[in-house]
Amino acid sequence: MSTGDIVDWTGTMADVGPLYPFVGSEYLLFLVGMAFWIGWHIWQFRMENSNYRDDSETLKQNNNMDKALRGESVLRPM
Repeated sequence: MSTGDIVDWTGTMADVGPLYPFVGSEYLLFLVGMAFWIGWHIWQFRMENSNYRDDSETLKQNNNMDKALRGESVLRPM
């Protein structure tokens, strides 16, 4: 298996060339990753708040809280 045209270890890394694809795009990829991460947290926060509101409204109706405390299934499955 060939690992390139490296014959000895006396050369410089600039002579070898890029060691991975998309060299120079690290900052852009970092920004895209951060935007995705923050967007996911916002989406997750909104989804959990919506589920919490739906569940609390369900428990407030028709004496469902007492049923849930007795072990009956009142809320929708996750």
